[in-house]
Amino acid sequence: MILDLIFPNRCLQCNRIVPCESLVCNICFEDIQFFHFNFVKENSFKERCNLLFPLENAFTLMEFQDKSLSRKIIHQLKYSSRENVGKSLADWTIERINFNDYHFDLIISVPLHSKKERERGYNQLHLYANILAKHLKIEHHCKDVIRKFYKKSQTFKTKKGRGDIENNFELNANLIGKHVLIIDDVYTTGNTMSQVAWEILKEPTNKVSVLVMAVDV
Repeated sequence: MILDLIFPNRCLQCNRIVPCESLVCNICFEDIQFFHFNFVKENSFKERCNLLFPLENAFTLMEFQDKSLSRKIIHQLKYSSRENVGKSLADWTIERINFNDYHFDLIISVPLHSKKERERGYNQLHLYANILAKHLKIEHHCKDVIRKFYKKSQTFKTKKGRGDIENNFELNANLIGKHVLIIDDVYTTGNTMSQVAWEILKEPTNKVSVLVMAVDV
């Protein structure tokens, strides 16, 4: 309580003091560029993914643009030791996306390399995925896919540079006849999501859908 008085929580956008669990004030919340697709039908994000791998559907919460508020929020989650940002993002996802028309068997979150996870202290997707798994009444399998190679952060790489990566994932589970919801933070080139999806789709009876916090537009 004393720390809250000395170091009050502030809005990421305007620096106003906000409640301790809030990311932004009510005014700046309106600046977040949420997607408003009707995900029951075809959408441009699904079409973009489908150029790289076959899928059932694709869901996204926000746009991810240079100097945007959504970018600030994702960076707080990934690089500022604010794992609890994942809870806010999960709550917003549940409020805005209706998953009732889809049956998923499990969630798989894109893994960090073990060294990167030790450096960061957490995987930024785990709290988000766990809350969604509880909401959907399915399991979150955070170790079914492993990242084979340690890579430095791609934050400042160009889109082309992010795409120039050899296959970096392998399936660590025996999945047969499963509809897997793959979760990641940001979809840029689609290279990472595509690699994870194809590992799961090596078993022809499996299906995938994807959900990301934000899409780089």
